[in-house]
Amino acid sequence: MKRKRANMNVGAAILFVLFCLLFFILTYRFFVIQLTGQVDGRVLAEKAEEKYVKNRIIDASRGPILDRSGNPLAIDTTTYKLAAILDPSVSKNSSRPLHVVDPKKTAAELAKYIPMSEEDIYRRLTKDAFQVEFGTAGKNLTYETKKKIESLHLPGIIFLREKNRTYPNGVFASHVIGYAAYAKNEEDGTERLTGQMGLEKSLDKYLSGTPGKIQYKSDVWGFVLPGSEKNVIPPSQGARVYLTLDKKIQSFLEDALTQVDEEYKPTKMIGIVADAKTGAILAMSQRPSFDPNTREGIEENWHNIAVEEQYEPGSTMKVFTLAAAVEEGVFNPNETFRSGQYRAQGGVIRDHNGTGWGEITFLEAVQRSSNVGFAYLLEKIGTETFRKYLDKFRFGVPTGIELPNEASGTIQYKWPLDKVSTAFGQATSVTAIQLVQAMTAITNDGKMMKPYIIDRIVDASGKTIRKNGPQQVGQPVSAATAKKVLDILETVVTSEKGTGQRFNIEGYQVAGKTGTAQIYKSGEGYMSGWDNYRFSFLGTAPKDDPRLIVYVMIQQPDLNEQEFEQGSVPVSKVFNQVMKNSLQYLNIKPENQAQEKERTTAVPDVTGETVSRAETLIRESLLEPVVIGDGKTVKAVYPEAGERLLEKEKVIVVADGKLVMPDLTNWSKRDCVKLMQAAGLKFSMEGEGYVVRQSVKPGTPVDPSAEIKLEFQDPENVFVPGDEGGNEDPGGP
Repeated sequence: MKRKRANMNVGAAILFVLFCLLFFILTYRFFVIQLTGQVDGRVLAEKAEEKYVKNRIIDASRGPILDRSGNPLAIDTTTYKLAAILDPSVSKNSSRPLHVVDPKKTAAELAKYIPMSEEDIYRRLTKDAFQVEFGTAGKNLTYETKKKIESLHLPGIIFLREKNRTYPNGVFASHVIGYAAYAKNEEDGTERLTGQMGLEKSLDKYLSGTPGKIQYKSDVWGFVLPGSEKNVIPPSQGARVYLTLDKKIQSFLEDALTQVDEEYKPTKMIGIVADAKTGAILAMSQRPSFDPNTREGIEENWHNIAVEEQYEPGSTMKVFTLAAAVEEGVFNPNETFRSGQYRAQGGVIRDHNGTGWGEITFLEAVQRSSNVGFAYLLEKIGTETFRKYLDKFRFGVPTGIELPNEASGTIQYKWPLDKVSTAFGQATSVTAIQLVQAMTAITNDGKMMKPYIIDRIVDASGKTIRKNGPQQVGQPVSAATAKKVLDILETVVTSEKGTGQRFNIEGYQVAGKTGTAQIYKSGEGYMSGWDNYRFSFLGTAPKDDPRLIVYVMIQQPDLNEQEFEQGSVPVSKVFNQVMKNSLQYLNIKPENQAQEKERTTAVPDVTGETVSRAETLIRESLLEPVVIGDGKTVKAVYPEAGERLLEKEKVIVVADGKLVMPDLTNWSKRDCVKLMQAAGLKFSMEGEGYVVRQSVKPGTPVDPSAEIKLEFQDPENVFVPGDEGGNEDPGGP
């Protein structure tokens, strides 16, 4: 008994000691906190301040993507997201309810404005939650819808402002532009609009801008305390990206691709339009494509086929074999050979019809697209010499166009059969953009131009931070060779024997080459069947002074085999429509093509001259000078000296001194873009046609950093003030 009591006393003593030790530690900790005001090295007042001081990121406006004339291709828009506060505790210290008090009435009213049933809304409003949202039905609300709902004065209904990326043209160079969407930022955990694909992704560092920050004091519910100070660091807007794409020409291409896609249902299509002299890409699209606003169709193809996919080009490759033969002096158009088949080391080469056409000339070989003829041409050129021409035309090397994931192509040149096959477009693989780049050497006096799609990038202050322009990347052949090749390629279209007869456009000289390439299926070899091919055409016009290169490739169209429908039919429906419409849009009229060339004149070099002398020289060149700047000496002209313009086109003369706004009434968008580029001004352009209003009056000094608003109207919509009966104003030149 005594031993048991002794054990209890020892246990009690131990507990007492532990209690005293714990009490001492807590007391010591309390006095340390009281004396220092810190916990774990942090001031308690700061921790308390953090609880009520909130930091909120202010998203920067994402810079727009524009075409070469300033038409928007990708822009930020403001939308609103609907939410409802359900917790009654938020209304405790308020004179009016801040939460939903009547779910049934609220559901009935909201159902009138959002695409969600009254029952579904009611179910959300009666959840046991602090706050609820309404899914996609409550997102992307317009300002007008927001105001209508606010006018109902429904307690607890709030709106969250959001920025959205909008693509006003829908399916429109979608794989070039790409899209941006909200994604979590790893640095601060916030969600921001971020490029996910295409130029939106590759140029994200330019487009995204720098976010701002707002700091404010709040109550326990997160609402701003009345009368509290706010510390605001404003965001910096993203840069504006101007592309070389032309909205009109891109529209021609999109429309043509859509029509053929619906009629022939091919597995793939590519279309590219390029400036034949500079390499600037004026249009680029494909099918399948997608709408970047909804992402509908994106699952069918994520790749930009024109840049990211390589394939055997087929007979379009013969353009460059022909150029090599002409340059080497071994192409005799009147020399003959036996067509049909050619025995090469490792196999037999046959013409596409299986039998050939008997004894034919080498000119006819080009016109008929004879594989055998080009095998004989390779003999004349020499395989090692031809390999050097492949390098000169930069096959097997990425072009460097400013689009992500560009493929390089593969030159298969190890075995004798591969070498022969490469000469007529098999074995070796290329990309569509490589073919366009190589074609610029033929259309530009032998000078090959790098393709480019970004014209310039301008920051929020109006400063150009990146500028692209024509860049020569080689001269594979001479100007004389290039001209001779164009003359020969014209006969592919005009000759009765030519494979390109369908590509003849009345009134225009078209030069080009058809292509029919077999499709290689991994592990199975080349596919067979009437329409299991890639059909293409690589062409330019006008032949004597090429302005445009158009390349079209259509893979596996649904052809009418019973009627022996050729693959060139759907290709021509795209090429002809795009080429003809684009040439007419560029004022190259079919009836006076020859005269068109004569009516162009070069911009004189007047930099450093007096303004009055410059005006005289420009007028003598049959051009119209427009002076900006109140000084007496010319600093620059735009377009640059030497560039050829049509008679009476405007030349912007930049004088020293202050910039002065000219009268832009009846100016076209093209002329306004000249002014914008010459003076570094920022224009906001609304509408189509010619200028009818400008926000800065003529003769007024211009601040280059300020945005100038211009309103355009079509000529038929512009009326002469005061006229009765609505007489139409011609509306400009």
